[in-house]
Amino acid sequence: MKGFHERNDSLNCSSKASIDSSPTPGTGSEPGPNDSKFSKTSLWSNFFASAFSVFDTYSESSSSSACEKKSSFSKTNGWTAAVKRVVSGGSMRRIHERVLGPSKIGISSSTSDIWLLGLCYKISQESSGDVDATSALAAFKQDFSSRILMTYRKGFDAIGETKITSDACWGCMLRSSQMLVAQALLFHRLGRSWRKPSQKPFDLAYIEILHQFGDSETSAFSIHNLVEAGKNYGLAAGSWVGPYAMCRSWESLARSKREENDLECQLLPMAVYVVSGDEDGERGGAPVVCIEDASRHCFEFSRHQADWTPILLLVPLVLGLDKVNPRYIPSLQATFTFPQCLGILGGKPGASTYIVGVQEENVFYLDPHDVQPVVNLSSDNLEADTSSYHCDIIRYIPLDSLDPSLAIGFFCRDKGFLVNLMISMIFVSGHPN
Repeated sequence: MKGFHERNDSLNCSSKASIDSSPTPGTGSEPGPNDSKFSKTSLWSNFFASAFSVFDTYSESSSSSACEKKSSFSKTNGWTAAVKRVVSGGSMRRIHERVLGPSKIGISSSTSDIWLLGLCYKISQESSGDVDATSALAAFKQDFSSRILMTYRKGFDAIGETKITSDACWGCMLRSSQMLVAQALLFHRLGRSWRKPSQKPFDLAYIEILHQFGDSETSAFSIHNLVEAGKNYGLAAGSWVGPYAMCRSWESLARSKREENDLECQLLPMAVYVVSGDEDGERGGAPVVCIEDASRHCFEFSRHQADWTPILLLVPLVLGLDKVNPRYIPSLQATFTFPQCLGILGGKPGASTYIVGVQEENVFYLDPHDVQPVVNLSSDNLEADTSSYHCDIIRYIPLDSLDPSLAIGFFCRDKGFLVNLMISMIFVSGHPN
């Protein structure tokens, strides 16, 4: 990981970089002379040049609608089929280890740098000294435990017309995605440097964010509302779903919530841009991101009042057949060095996790597979018990053990952050043209 740190030093993306820092001069909100360089560039075609389609290929003569295609795929794809083969009983932890493989707890014996959502922690005693290395390790643990954890819950109100009152055994992808979006809200409202306070009262913004992910229809980003928003993409209570459908479901939910509230009262105060390949990702092709598309999403989000707003990029990818192609491993590692990084939704079919950091060939993740009782958290209770939303147990697995179907998230506060992200991708990919 040393090489990644050196590369990012030249791009002002070192461990001192913060998602709430000012953009690099010359890449602000005003259009610049070099905008056209990125306008039609497929950054991911260089960064993650994949020949594999997120969706199955459909016949040109098919008369099915786009929504029917998405639903059909979601019900028949390998993700769902694999899940049904392995989930046949036993505890959540045994099911998790059977699918994903046994994870390891703590930090490996390696002294290489650790990257956690754009921040670097130097734990090598040779490079930083005993005291500094110990301090860096403690800082990493505090950072990790400050990330918001969403797990299976039981005892909530039934979802829709069903009688389902728990998402145990089927909701891990939804919970993983909630963690990623919650992290985007933390970045936006409290900044990358925020850590969970050791004493109460808590920050109001922190409590309000947790409240939005409560397990009821009254909470904007609850599992209830996600299932409703994702119906056209195959989401249903009690069923499993893959990363692409999950990203599209968040896009749909964000749109519906935007229409319900005034612009100044947006619960998700950012545009949502799902970066997919040609023909909406259904026939393959590398994901394509361009300035015009990002600007259009921001313009629509602001109700035609601004060209640029904060923006959440969700990038569903398929990086191999039955496992991640080794050629993509360096790019996945480099992802965590970007200050815009929100982590990865990934794991194995039936065992999705929220991946937040990397050290050499291992990735650190938050695990949604523990079942906890439902928590009713008031939006103004600054003395609330939030312990079930955090985890002190650090788990890691080999990066090359992940399923190739995954999704990466990025948060860009303004146009400058988006342009810097694109420059970083070009720099790391080694394809500047």
